[in-house]
Amino acid sequence: MPELPEVETTRRGLTPHLAKQTIQTLIARQTRLRWPIPTHLKNALPGQIITQIDRRGKYLLLTCTRGTLIIHLGMSGSLRILLKTTPATKHDHVDIILRNGTCLRFNDPRRFGCILWTTDDVNKHDLLKNLGPEPLSRTFTGDYLYNISRGRRTPIKTFIMDGQIVVGVGNIYANEALFKAGIHPKKAVGKITLDDYKKLANAIKKILTTAIKQGGTTLRNFTDSNGKPGYFKQLLRVYGRGKLPCYICQTQLKEIRLGQRSTVYCTKCQS
Repeated sequence: MPELPEVETTRRGLTPHLAKQTIQTLIARQTRLRWPIPTHLKNALPGQIITQIDRRGKYLLLTCTRGTLIIHLGMSGSLRILLKTTPATKHDHVDIILRNGTCLRFNDPRRFGCILWTTDDVNKHDLLKNLGPEPLSRTFTGDYLYNISRGRRTPIKTFIMDGQIVVGVGNIYANEALFKAGIHPKKAVGKITLDDYKKLANAIKKILTTAIKQGGTTLRNFTDSNGKPGYFKQLLRVYGRGKLPCYICQTQLKEIRLGQRSTVYCTKCQS
C-alpha cells in the first residue's frame, strides 16, 4: 500500500502539472472503486480550476474553485500525468482531462482506492475529521506521544500506526522508526519514557523525510507521477529482513506478527 512518503512524492510530482490548470472533463471507465465515484462529478468538474494540491495523511486533496477532490491510492493505486491522447490500459479507471491537453490518470488494479468530492470544509469530511497530527508537523513531538500514552497498554507499534494518534506511519516506517529509536515493537506505550518518546518522534520524522527524498519505497508496484519507482527500499534496516543479521550488532533479526502485520526487530538493539 502506498504510505505517506509515496503519497507525498506523488503530490510533489503532480503539483507543477496541476496547479492553476482548468479541468475540461472527467472520463470514468470504472466507477466501482472502494466507494462509487459520485455520479454528479462528471458535471461538477468541467471548468473548475485546480488551485492547490495538498496531502492529509495518505489522502491527496485537489482544491478546486468550487470544491475539493479527495483521492486515496488504496492498496495498488497510482496517479500519472500523461497526454490526453495516451491510450488507456486495463486498470486505467479514471482520467481528469485538462484544457492544456494533458490528463491526470488514475490506475488501480485492486480498486481499493477512491475519488470523492466535497463542497464543504474538507477537514470536516468523515474520512479526515478524526485524523491525528501530521508526523512532520511541529505539533508531533515526543511530549505529545508521552502525554497521550499514559495509562495505556497498547503495543507501541500498533499505537504509532493508529491514524487517530498520528497519520501516515504505515507498517514499513513503523518498523524502521522503532529500530532507529531502539524500542521493542511490543512494549506497552504507558511504560515508555519521555526521553524514548522524544527519540521515537525524531526517528519517525527522519525516516519519513529520508523516504520522501528517495521517492518512497517500491516493494511491488508503486511508481510516482512520472512512472518512476521509489528507492528507499535500499535503505531499509529491518523491514523485510527477518532472520538476517542486524546491521548494528549482527544478531539475527526476529520476525513476528503484531496486529496482523509483519514486524521485524532486533532482540538486542531494541528493548
